[in-house]
Amino acid sequence: MTSQDLKNAILLLAMQGKLVPQDPSDESVSVLFHQIKTGKENLVKEGRIKKEKQLPNITEDEYPFDIPENWGWIRLGDFCAVYNGDSINATIKQEKYSKPCDGWSFIATKDVGFDHVINYDNGVFIPYDEENFKIAPANSILLCMEGGSAGKKIGILDRDVCFGNKLCCFYPIKVFNKFLYFYLQSPSFISSFFSVMTGLIGGVGAAKLKNLIMPLPPLAEQERIVEKIEELMPLVEEYGKAEEQLTALNTEFPDKLRKSILQQAIQGKLTERDPGDEPASELLKRIRAEKEKLIKEGKIKKEKPLPPITEDEIPFELPDGWEWVRLTDVGEVSRGRSKHRPRNDHVLYDGGTYPLIQTGDVARSNGFISKCNVFYNEVGLQQSRMWPKGTLCLTIAANIADVGILGFDSCFPDSVVGFNAFSPLNDNRYFLYMLMAYKATLDSMATQSAQKNINLDTIVSLVYPFPPLAEQQRIVDRVNELLNMCDELKGYYE
Repeated sequence: MTSQDLKNAILLLAMQGKLVPQDPSDESVSVLFHQIKTGKENLVKEGRIKKEKQLPNITEDEYPFDIPENWGWIRLGDFCAVYNGDSINATIKQEKYSKPCDGWSFIATKDVGFDHVINYDNGVFIPYDEENFKIAPANSILLCMEGGSAGKKIGILDRDVCFGNKLCCFYPIKVFNKFLYFYLQSPSFISSFFSVMTGLIGGVGAAKLKNLIMPLPPLAEQERIVEKIEELMPLVEEYGKAEEQLTALNTEFPDKLRKSILQQAIQGKLTERDPGDEPASELLKRIRAEKEKLIKEGKIKKEKPLPPITEDEIPFELPDGWEWVRLTDVGEVSRGRSKHRPRNDHVLYDGGTYPLIQTGDVARSNGFISKCNVFYNEVGLQQSRMWPKGTLCLTIAANIADVGILGFDSCFPDSVVGFNAFSPLNDNRYFLYMLMAYKATLDSMATQSAQKNINLDTIVSLVYPFPPLAEQQRIVDRVNELLNMCDELKGYYE
């Protein structure tokens, strides 16, 4: 149950006469009906409210629920002056009424908060000698009656004010204003309010509001009900704060857990060491031999050697048998290719059948790129490069350091970097999880110009943890298992 559900339940019980016990000594509600009638007649005689057409009698078909025997039903317009305010042209408001003066504050919808607080210090004032504005007296209630906040923004006035035409004033006669205030927030009223709402932006006119009905207890019970509600509402607020904290924790927890799992994985804290594993230092010797072979065969280019790794570059301690490497030590690292300008030229795409992966495809992939929406034709392919299935893609522009492994042969532009590990490494999944763990680091190193980006030199200059080959597989298996659990948790909380 949410805090709003709890509040609704309390208010519904209150309006059904189930929140506090009835007291046989309470003055009959029929006496209150008579006092309301007399009070209204007196206000009409005094010219404080207008005499209005009598509202129709309430029929049993209108009752939304049962109420105690000593209660009654009454239309809002029978015990309230119900009327909307006035509009002020924005230019006139700025030129004529935006100066402090001896007058009323003008309250607009924006000045009534969802927290039910009314802002009187909004800088708009109506002089007392103005006769063309409706007044909402102190202790009456303002309710938004139009737009997205209709039926939601509400507050009790502590002074006389002028007010806007999207607000409705409820000036109760012989009825405890706080009882009415809580009724106007109850599920019963809200349901009735929205049932009569009309218009494209949604609104309810004062005439319709007058016809809505309210359960009316004796005045003494109204006071007991209000006292009980006010006793319970702080507890509901505390419940709401706890609910918000729990919701935030539940929302953040799976993602924080993912980051923790990835960080633990690349530090060797998720898997056990196996003394029979070939050390990473020996594996690197075999990788270097393979790299030199590929260079001799002209399959990859020989790049400028990077400086040796120093202790100052090492971010954490590695387990025995692991090594620190740069990406170019263990695989081919190259930016995608898209030479033609402009890149959206239809000549590259018309009749296309060759997949083109873009940064958004990588960001949405959740680690495995299984689809794309854009395809090159022969012209597009010639000015690009086709990367093989299994290539690890890393975004370096717009969204930084999102990663995914290609599920099919594909091209991609130079806003994406491709990585393929050298033999005897048989796939890129360890590097996928390793770069996921480095996302925050890479993102923090990105430059911000017209578009956030990180250059390839920055990526390949960093040092990365490199475990033995057999342990890489154990890490992949363990991370797969744990991340699937995180996804299940996230789906549960959503």
